[in-house]
Amino acid sequence: MFVIYQIFTRTFSNKNTSCIENGSIETNGVGKMNDFTPKVLNKIKKGGFTHVWFTGVIRHATTTDYSAFGIPKQHTQVVKGKAGSPYAITDYYDIDPDIAEDITHRMEEFEALIERTHKQELKVIIDFVPNHVAREYKSVTAPECVNDLGADDDVNKHFDPQNNFYYCPQTVLDLSDIISPANIEPYTEYPAKCTGNDHFDAKPSNNDWYETVKLNYGIDYCDLGGRSEHFTPIPSTWLKMTDILLFWAAKGIDGFRCDMAEMVPAAFWKYATAKVKEHFPNVIFIGEVYAPNQYRNYLAAGFNYLYDKVGMYDCLRDVMCGYRPASDITSAWQSVDDIHDHMLNFLENHDEQRIASDFFAGDAKKGIPALMVAALFQSNPMMIYAGQEFGEKGMAKEGFSGIDGRSTIFDYWNTPTVMKAFYNIGRLSPQQRYIRDTYYKILRLCNEETAISEGLTYDLMYANFDKLTFDTSKLFAFMRKKDKDLLLIVANFDKEAQEVSVTIPEHAIEFLRIRQNFYLMTDLLTGESIDAVISPNGEIKMLVSGYNGRIWKITM
Repeated sequence: MFVIYQIFTRTFSNKNTSCIENGSIETNGVGKMNDFTPKVLNKIKKGGFTHVWFTGVIRHATTTDYSAFGIPKQHTQVVKGKAGSPYAITDYYDIDPDIAEDITHRMEEFEALIERTHKQELKVIIDFVPNHVAREYKSVTAPECVNDLGADDDVNKHFDPQNNFYYCPQTVLDLSDIISPANIEPYTEYPAKCTGNDHFDAKPSNNDWYETVKLNYGIDYCDLGGRSEHFTPIPSTWLKMTDILLFWAAKGIDGFRCDMAEMVPAAFWKYATAKVKEHFPNVIFIGEVYAPNQYRNYLAAGFNYLYDKVGMYDCLRDVMCGYRPASDITSAWQSVDDIHDHMLNFLENHDEQRIASDFFAGDAKKGIPALMVAALFQSNPMMIYAGQEFGEKGMAKEGFSGIDGRSTIFDYWNTPTVMKAFYNIGRLSPQQRYIRDTYYKILRLCNEETAISEGLTYDLMYANFDKLTFDTSKLFAFMRKKDKDLLLIVANFDKEAQEVSVTIPEHAIEFLRIRQNFYLMTDLLTGESIDAVISPNGEIKMLVSGYNGRIWKITM
């Protein structure tokens, strides 16, 4: 079972404890690839993780000037924050210089990072950003045979299937609605390119992805018929983007997290994933797809996994916050039951607010029962965002991001709990250590217990409604079974401990092939053991701590 650790590379190992709002790289510092030593990577491995997603390693727009190294300087008006968004790519074939100690050998440093990570038996995932690029995209490191994006475009056409970009012909880009730094020369672009979030005129707003331009995969979004497809002959963008995937796969990458995958036609993905897997059959593709009615379409196009955002994440977030009953989790998993092995669960990532933030649950402990459900309910992959396992709050005023409950992706900053846990800069608090220890216990079970990694799942909720001894608004119970190993898991989303009796329905006994008998049950979180009788429609009594749960193991 895959357990993915998402790392925002620039901030993970930044050891500066005195960052200031809107600080430069000189003032605030930045993390480096070389900071991921074997010791650090081994700590990650011991947490139960199988994959590391190094976020933000490809060169992207920034206000930091690297022109001395032959890297084009970016105009600050089309960069978000001092450090810039890692999703405004300026060179698909380059490593971001911020995270290199020796900038002239930044690719070699990245290759060494891949090697170190693999030596710790961890696999490497990086971003692939297919929908848009930075406004000032220009590759300076591409192989000689590669023709740059837009180099052969007919800029006098709004749309041409062989263009790489969409244009507003004979029109200057108008950024008058964009809040820009004072006393700078305005950024000029002629003809204007269309903006990354499918904004097809020359005047993006401050709420648009104004720092990016949309890539053209052969769909005419503005024709009279609407979104007509022009896929024959194969569009130029398809060929160029597939070559980029092959370039990174040849470096030893084990997987790609594909940003805003649903904004790129499934037909391209079917073409590109097949080409990559022809040469690198074990490379996985994770898609950021938010439209449930498109899930099966993108899986058929070659994706291995898709974000379960609007189903499981949204449900668990609401349950943690008390907006929905825990029993709603049942409908969340049922909605994707036919494809559940392909859904990636998470409770945090760089786009979402931190659980411990004032904008979410306000207390990292509230995430523990949600983690038990997300990680243990089925055998699909689980992802943790670095710092989540320590209760990182994401409440700093970093700069461009402001105070929004997220850890910034636009500014030079640090991750305080990560500094303490991995680099011994300060010490984790008792609560942070408790959160970490509980997370690691749960995550390790994903691959230590075959009932979790390979077993059957049985949702017990329908058998436990209308009972005084089981509050379906705060409790969620299920079983996992593989061969002779049976797990009974009860998650408590309430602050208070609850005396609970869990009914095991007759159908569960039959479906999981459980023999009616006396059993010794051991809680894999605490080590506590109790005797219990498992029988059709019988009850098992237990005390479940607040914001926690029980993971009872029975060997049959």
